Amino acid sequence: MAVHLTSTLPSFSTPQEHATIVSSTPQNFADIPPVLRHQQNEVQVRFEAPLEGKADWRHGTLYVIDSVLAFVEDGENAEGWQIKYPAITLYAISKAEGGIYCQLDDKIGLGDEEESAMRELTIIPKDTGSLDTIFKALSICASLHPDEPSPSDEDETFVDAEVSEELCEVGRVRSDFINDSRYQPY
Repeated sequence: MAVHLTSTLPSFSTPQEHATIVSSTPQNFADIPPVLRHQQNEVQVRFEAPLEGKADWRHGTLYVIDSVLAFVEDGENAEGWQIKYPAITLYAISKAEGGIYCQLDDKIGLGDEEESAMRELTIIPKDTGSLDTIFKALSICASLHPDEPSPSDEDETFVDAEVSEELCEVGRVRSDFINDSRYQPY
């Protein structure tokens, strides 16, 4: 499932704290917390295909962290969620709603019988002027988590022509320059 319900935020550092940490060689690089790229208070979120037992619209704070996109509700019994970036298959600024629209890949099943179901997430900040900032932060974090190559991609890396195929006339036009031009340019 793409959305992991939680009541706590992952540990993170601000960009300034991160710069201080990496200004000298740390003892263990794995201990460096991910960077908080953007925090947006007063945000409404809605899932199309709502989460179990949750209201359609939820109000709280959005955290765009290097490791996950996180949200924590306002209030005493604050609940929230985290989404890892590879599960976010599409994100865009929605001018119609004045928010960020995301499509999430909810994988169902295991192994070869795995099915993909899409879930939609809409993030609407009270301050619509922050849309570009949220989008840029999402772009930075998503670029840190590229898609894993599928097994079928490895087979298609190089496509060889059939042995019987020859260059057409257009392909042969400049073939007289291929080998000799390096050693005898004139």
